[in-house]
Amino acid sequence: IYRFLGMSVGVIVHGLDDDQRRAAYACDITYGTNNEYGFDYLRDNMKYELRAMVQRGHNFAIVDEVDSILIDEARTPLIISGAIDDKSDLYNTIDTFIPALAPGDYDIDEKTRAASFTESGNEKLEGILREAGLLKGDSLYDVENVTVVHHINQGLRAHKLFQRDKDYIVRNDEVVIIDEFTGRMMPGRRYSEGLHQALEAKEHVQVQPENQTLASITFQNYFRMYGKLAGMTGTAATEAEEFGNIYGLEVIEIPTNLPVTRIDDDDEVYRSAAEKNKAIIALIKDCRTRGQPMLVGTTSIEKSEQLSEMLKAEKVPHQVLNARYHEQEAFIIAQAGVPGAITIATNMAGRGTDIQLGGNADMRIRQELADIPEGPERVARIARIRDEIARLKDQALGAGGLYVVGTERHESRRIDNQLRGRSGRQGDPGHSRFFLSLQDDLMRIFGSERMDGMLQKLGLKEDEAIVHPWINRALEKAQQKVEARNFDIRKNLLKFDDVMNDQRRVIFEQRIELMGQDTVTETVADMRHEVIDALVAKHIPEKAYPEQWDAKGLREAIQQVFNLDLPVDDWAREEGIADDEVRERIRRTTDEQAAQRAVRFTPEIMRQVEKAVLLQTLDHLWREHLVMLDHLRQVIGFRGYAQRDPLNEYKTESFELFEALLNRLREVVTSQLMRVELVQRPPPLAPEDDLQSLEETHIDPLTGENEIVDEDAAPWQPARNGRAVAAQIDPKNPATWGKVGRNEPCPCGSGKKYKHCHGRLA
Repeated sequence: IYRFLGMSVGVIVHGLDDDQRRAAYACDITYGTNNEYGFDYLRDNMKYELRAMVQRGHNFAIVDEVDSILIDEARTPLIISGAIDDKSDLYNTIDTFIPALAPGDYDIDEKTRAASFTESGNEKLEGILREAGLLKGDSLYDVENVTVVHHINQGLRAHKLFQRDKDYIVRNDEVVIIDEFTGRMMPGRRYSEGLHQALEAKEHVQVQPENQTLASITFQNYFRMYGKLAGMTGTAATEAEEFGNIYGLEVIEIPTNLPVTRIDDDDEVYRSAAEKNKAIIALIKDCRTRGQPMLVGTTSIEKSEQLSEMLKAEKVPHQVLNARYHEQEAFIIAQAGVPGAITIATNMAGRGTDIQLGGNADMRIRQELADIPEGPERVARIARIRDEIARLKDQALGAGGLYVVGTERHESRRIDNQLRGRSGRQGDPGHSRFFLSLQDDLMRIFGSERMDGMLQKLGLKEDEAIVHPWINRALEKAQQKVEARNFDIRKNLLKFDDVMNDQRRVIFEQRIELMGQDTVTETVADMRHEVIDALVAKHIPEKAYPEQWDAKGLREAIQQVFNLDLPVDDWAREEGIADDEVRERIRRTTDEQAAQRAVRFTPEIMRQVEKAVLLQTLDHLWREHLVMLDHLRQVIGFRGYAQRDPLNEYKTESFELFEALLNRLREVVTSQLMRVELVQRPPPLAPEDDLQSLEETHIDPLTGENEIVDEDAAPWQPARNGRAVAAQIDPKNPATWGKVGRNEPCPCGSGKKYKHCHGRLA
């Protein structure tokens, strides 16, 4: 339609080279995934030539499933990182200490997901560490033990706050995170600050090296760069305040295509999880008898498998859909609408899943008729499948449509609403009900002890449920409180984030400006003069007599920075000498040196060297600055104990760090250019090739997986990623295929995607 109207349309997908990306971004309308846009932005700001960049500004963005991207995923950064030193032995050693601790040795706060050691725990650990030869000095909290303290804190969190099969699973000798919102595995995504390594040590799998962040941005900050922003989702009404406050977006409700006929029952609340599960199984059996398809939503892999075991014990046929079985997701979802089908799922089956009553005709045709060629027989079989599905759909509609059961309330009402929304689509009948117990996480963490006592006094017997609209309202209020608390946390974090975001914008704009200049000789000269001014001001106080000057210190500083031995001591003994005269002499000497170097190497080569040194030094110092800000952010909260506002303190300190970064940039660039010597070597790699060893991390919110890693199962590379040239590929010999993307056509010629063909064996 757009092309018919005379507009150009581009698509950004994984595996495109820079030229293809540039062409797609140059179109009037560009489609793509959020993480592709974000990583292109970060990669553009790691390049060394303006013409190598692919994006062309940020004007208007329309975001699908906007609440998932701008609220649930708002705080998860896109990260480009590189490996640093291997400390796997230290993680494994410290992991052996944690099980020796008794419950009184540490405090756990589930609400804030925090863990800390008590006095007795600290004493016990000091003894253990001293025996192991890991404790330096007398106390665990001496400054030289800061690394060990960090490691034992992460070890405690890994053991006491993170549960296997809920927060992560172990698969193929790897710890894989599970997204709490989608219930999907997120291969390639790793917890930061050594927590992932602590989990690997806990599960006795190979400890991967830690990564250093080289560039990062959150979706929140990326999408706020656009001049205009819009989006759509089925569950934005509950977050209208946040959209308005943070993004300046108004939420407008659009009526459904057909009236919703789904029946949403009041929640049933039981005293214990066992009573709740009994009631759920009774309802599942009833639905199966009546031929009503059923989707049962759980909050974790562990709970979905517990329910599955109970159904197996009762001999009730069912399917389980969680992160362990995500390969079969499409098939399980395709059959979830068949009359009498029981599907137990984590949050994976929530957002964006379309369960068709009677089954999915296209999926069945693909699977059942894969080996039947085109012809009358195939046409007849397709017609039979479509007739059968129409009959099954009528049967499912007659039984009441899809029945959605929630086994627990999520902290966010939107997640619950997404689960309900799988039923009653396009005017179909449907049913939904949530079963809760006072042992559920939401009820347990956010206060149900009083409710338990009250229910006992009211005479609530075993296996009895309390069902009343008041209970629904009370639960909704609890969820609203949690959502409001999470919103406050996000709002507060955003204020901190804005500080780094402003600095990032300054650095990235400065880089683009430098890359756009033919020569940076003038910029480099200004930097050199500013360094001289700073050195002179430091060693020659204003209006001071020459005998008060630190001439020796100035001479040493000039030697260190400019690689020049100037007779500053002799100048200081001259009659009538002033600081302006000294400054001018140093400037004249350094400018002459720079001019001689330009003549020796030719101005053209010197221009290239200056630009390369300036950009590379800026990148290196910016990476160090990111680490410093990260560390500052972790400890700035303690300023609150001194009655100081941590946010204002953070702004002040980060500004001082940023000024120090700029001063250091001037000094390092000047120092390197005053010492530069050219050596004949083979041509270096193109700058983009330096990015090959880097890793990218972010999750596509719709799939819950790190799409970049999933596509190639390797760190990002330019399009020359080891894929064999077409002329060299032998369809019968997989050894000639090179690296094949999971979604590319299989080189064997079957017509299937690689992941559905030979990739299943890889």
